[in-house]
Amino acid sequence: MPKLNPQQQAAVKITEQPLLVLAGAGSGKTRVITEKIAYLVNKGLAARHIAALTFTNKAAREMKSRVEKLLDGQQSRGLRVSTFHSLGLDILRREHKILDYKSAITLFDESDKKTLLKNLINQGIAHCDIDEVDRYATQIGAWKNGFITPEQALTDSEKLDYDAALLYQHYNRNLKAYNAVDFDDLILLPVLLFKHAPETLEKWQNKIRYLLVDEYQDTNITQYELVRLLAGNLGRFTVVGDDDQSIYAWRGAQPENLSQLQTDYPRLKVIKLEQNYRSMGRILKVANQLIANNPHTFEKRLWSELGYGDVLKVLTHKDEQTEAQQIVSELIHHKFHQGGRYHDYAILYRGNYQSRLFEHCLRENNIPYFISGSTSFFSYTEVKDVMGYLRLLVNQEDDAAFLRVVNTPRREIGPTTLEKLGAYANERQISLFNACSELGLSQKLPEKAVIRLKKFCDWTMKTAELIERENNFETIDTMLTEIGYEQWLKENSKTPEAAKRQQKNVTDLVGWLKKMGTSEDAAEADKSLSEVVSKVMLLDILERQEEDEVEEQVSLMTLHAAKGLEFPHVFLIGMEENLLPHQNSIENDNIEEERRLAYVGITRAQRSCTFSYCTHRKRYGEVFETKPSRFLDELPAEDLEWTAKNPVDPKKVKERGKSSLAHLKTMLS
Repeated sequence: MPKLNPQQQAAVKITEQPLLVLAGAGSGKTRVITEKIAYLVNKGLAARHIAALTFTNKAAREMKSRVEKLLDGQQSRGLRVSTFHSLGLDILRREHKILDYKSAITLFDESDKKTLLKNLINQGIAHCDIDEVDRYATQIGAWKNGFITPEQALTDSEKLDYDAALLYQHYNRNLKAYNAVDFDDLILLPVLLFKHAPETLEKWQNKIRYLLVDEYQDTNITQYELVRLLAGNLGRFTVVGDDDQSIYAWRGAQPENLSQLQTDYPRLKVIKLEQNYRSMGRILKVANQLIANNPHTFEKRLWSELGYGDVLKVLTHKDEQTEAQQIVSELIHHKFHQGGRYHDYAILYRGNYQSRLFEHCLRENNIPYFISGSTSFFSYTEVKDVMGYLRLLVNQEDDAAFLRVVNTPRREIGPTTLEKLGAYANERQISLFNACSELGLSQKLPEKAVIRLKKFCDWTMKTAELIERENNFETIDTMLTEIGYEQWLKENSKTPEAAKRQQKNVTDLVGWLKKMGTSEDAAEADKSLSEVVSKVMLLDILERQEEDEVEEQVSLMTLHAAKGLEFPHVFLIGMEENLLPHQNSIENDNIEEERRLAYVGITRAQRSCTFSYCTHRKRYGEVFETKPSRFLDELPAEDLEWTAKNPVDPKKVKERGKSSLAHLKTMLS
């Protein structure tokens, strides 16, 4: 390990006691995890007994790629590098019988979840307002992440919303009836399983004998319990995290989990990684002074050997329109003089809506840009349609999939028919698919409607049996031909070009499914369609906000989306009270997380960081006077250059314009 610094080496070599690695921004935490995996294998622990967990597929892929460079194929055989949720899905699939599930478990995404909640509210379950379905969905997710079951939510009626808890109870019952789980269940159900089935827990503890966890500050209560159970009393784990980068409280993350380790594991060893390999010294000085205003259980201070660097600019603008124009102008000027590329630059902001004016200005100047969080491949209607068919083929209890595809392409099965079918299925406590085959349905629906439903179900069963018998992904092409999906796209797309794009998405999806179904590891059998569908559903949910890396484009993204990334030059815009820190956080006395968010933004920068704020900003159609963010006052004054306090000489502005023009002429010639 010659390339590791002394603290990194110590973190790699400690294996006999539980270890917390406090890894500051840019301190090489991924290298520590990957080197430690190689160290454990070389010390004699088989790779199949090691699991490394993180929060995104992108991070897991990067980690696995690095490990493969340190170990040969035989040594890394069986190594598990995955997200928390992928591990949870694997546990559920392998232990489904103990949990009283059938093998083909369906995974509900957020859209499926809200559809089911709306159906339950329409059926009169609890006194819930259908317009509040988003709030109920969020609350149910918070309960699951907080390790609160429906029974616990109902008994705590003084603190919690009783009607929402009742809805939660019925929602869970319906999920179970559909042989389905949602995203949050992927952690909650394994934890409940391990707590109530010690022999199953012991089996998994023998399977996973050493656990490594990345971004530990982002874990919620349920994820903490999963780690604690798998690691056992001996604490066979290394967790890596940074309490200063905990910015996901809104989705249940608890930075307190870092300090809780000291209580649960008295033998815990703590190592700090404070050397930063990303940023110039001045940027780190500014970031350190800002975050020092937060209380800390563990103190640390980032430092760098990359040099001190230039002062950080603070730009002032009269309004958001001027802000966008001047930031883009500043970016162009900087690029001309530094000779960099567009992908060296990132514009970071608190809310997605702030990107619109910047998009307009970038387009006006013919500057390529990329917005993180653009439409996911899985969000396209045609992709969701095909996935809906496949979900139904592997699990006929999947009501969400049934409702999506039963009339796509059209089969003259309208909303009235489906509403009556739903009422009958609910009355009988069976799935919509099974209800179609019951004799009693003919008393609720006209004969023609029953015949159409029966015809659809017969076709589904025949196709499902064909796929199961042949385990051949080529049958997907046959299915799409039989339903006439390509023709359906042609008839329902706005233009022939749009239909071609949609058909290409379908072709790409099917090709990808076939590839996923064929194992690259000769020791593993080819995956069944149900396994592939479950994996794709999980990828869909995990990668909604993940994007492929892009070349030669300015990056526009929220501060939350920027976490884990780095750029030579960063513009941090909207540094105003009520924006950063956000008004909601000010009202809820949650300034500490907003400060961490600003800290994350600053530490994305490698060579330069520019702050920007407006004196006036439009909100709800009215123009309001704004104040600079309190965070700017917390930064070291000697390291900042304020344009408002140090107005630029008009001669310098003119010279700058001439210089840029001359540089442009040189480039063109």
